[in-house]
Amino acid sequence: MTTSTLASGFILTDEKDASRFTLTRDGQLVSVLDYRDDGRTIALTRAFTVPTFRGHGYAGVVVEGAVAEIEARGDRKVAAVCWYVSDWFSAHPEKAALLRSR
Repeated sequence: MTTSTLASGFILTDEKDASRFTLTRDGQLVSVLDYRDDGRTIALTRAFTVPTFRGHGYAGVVVEGAVAEIEARGDRKVAAVCWYVSDWFSAHPEKAALLRSR
């Protein structure tokens, strides 16, 4: 498990055993990004925000944090399986080099 503290008191955790990144604040789960890792590519499969926290951009925060961690590792490409993740990459073309080519 890898944990990073983000701005505004959010904590991003890579829960490798559960194949997901979680975003928490003050001990409460805010958003989740599920993935599958085959050793070469991390398929980001589902972004989800707890209903009471929706509408504040937290899915974007968890995706941005996960992408930053994947980029820092430098040993994986990303498959944007989830529509939200795909839209996030479209809005952040500077990160396109991380995407797996088809």
